[in-house]
Amino acid sequence: MEIIIAVAIGALTGSGLWLLLRPRTFQVIIGLSLLSYATNLFIFSMGRLRSNAPPILEPGTTGSLEHLVDPVPQALVLTAIVISFAMTALFLVVLLASRGITGTDHVDGRETNL
Repeated sequence: MEIIIAVAIGALTGSGLWLLLRPRTFQVIIGLSLLSYATNLFIFSMGRLRSNAPPILEPGTTGSLEHLVDPVPQALVLTAIVISFAMTALFLVVLLASRGITGTDHVDGRETNL
């Protein structure tokens, strides 16, 4: 299970970095979103990946970390999802305003013809 999560984090990070280096602003926004997804998955996986573990204590068990899943990474990821949604919406508004002012969607404001 850990190797699948590690490969997913690596694929999201690699794709996000590749899209960040593209010349168009929409591709940069998608790259930032992929990087935020990779970061969220990384934070979530730091809370120990456990199968069939309840999020709360069961009756008759002691209060050790062996019997429950850590809720802090889940709360951090939930907060990060909300923040990244707001950030993406703001970037899209800035993208539309920039496209209206400059007439192009390139990051540097100039379109090169190759």
